[in-house]
Amino acid sequence: MLMLLTTLVFAFQDGISRHLAETYNVLMVVMIRYWFFAAFVITVARRKAGGIRQAAQTRQPLVQAFRGVLLATEVCVMVVGFTLLGLVESHAVFACYPLLVAALSGPVLGEKVGWRRWSAIAVGFVGVIIILEPGFGVFDPRAAIPLAAAMMFALYGLLTRYVARQDTTATSFFWTGTAGAATMTCLGVWFWEPMTGPDWGWMALLCVSGACGHWLLIRCYEVAEVSAVQPFAYFQLVFASAIGITLFGESIRPNVALGVAIIVAAGLFTLWRERQKR
Repeated sequence: MLMLLTTLVFAFQDGISRHLAETYNVLMVVMIRYWFFAAFVITVARRKAGGIRQAAQTRQPLVQAFRGVLLATEVCVMVVGFTLLGLVESHAVFACYPLLVAALSGPVLGEKVGWRRWSAIAVGFVGVIIILEPGFGVFDPRAAIPLAAAMMFALYGLLTRYVARQDTTATSFFWTGTAGAATMTCLGVWFWEPMTGPDWGWMALLCVSGACGHWLLIRCYEVAEVSAVQPFAYFQLVFASAIGITLFGESIRPNVALGVAIIVAAGLFTLWRERQKR
C-alpha cells in the first residue's frame, strides 16, 4: 500500500510538472521544486541523531554530489519529455529503466548477470523498439528523451547502491536534495519568470507532493524489502497514463500498449531473478 501510494503521488507530481512546464521554463519549475525538496531533506536531517553534520558526513563526496546532479538532470529531461511526448509515451519508454539497471549492474557494481536476465533485458528492449517504431517513417528524435532519462535514472540507482556500501540512507538522501538544489539554483535562476496566482498554487502542490512522495518511499523501504515492493512501482505508469488520458487528452496507441506489456513482463522477470539470487 505504501508503494502504491508513492506511485500515485509521483504520477500526480508528473501531471503538475507537465502543466507548469508547458507555460514556464523547465529549469525554473524544477529549481523551485528542488528548493522545497532541499528544505525537506535538511529538516529531516536536523531531527535525526547527529543532525546535519552527521547526515552530510561521507567518505565519497564526489560520488554523492554526482548522484544529486544526475537526478536533477534526469528530472529536467523527463519533464521536457512530458511536454513534447506526453505522460503516456514518456512513461512507456521510461519503464525500461529496471532493465537498464540490470544491464549496467555488471560494469558499475561488478555484479554477475546471468543468461536469463540478459535474455529478459533483450526482450525488454524489443518492447522499447516496438514503442519507438523506428521502421515506420522517419524516427522521431523526441522519443529518445525519455530513453535518456531512463538511462540517467538507472545510473543514479546503481550509484545509490554503490554509495550504500559505506554511507547510510540518511546521508544519501541529504546529498540528493542539497546537491540537486545547488545545481538547479545555478541553472534555473537565469530563467526566472513571473507566475500567476493559480500556478503558484500548483507549484505549492508540486513541492508538497514531492516531499510526501519521498517520505512514503522512505517509509516503504523501512518496512519492506526493496525487491518485494519494487514490482509495484510499475503502477506509476498506470496512474500517469490515466492522468494523461483524462486531463491532457492523450491516447494509447496499440504499439505503445504492446511494447509496455513486453517491457513490464521483462522487468518483473529481472526483479524476480534478482530476488531469487539474493
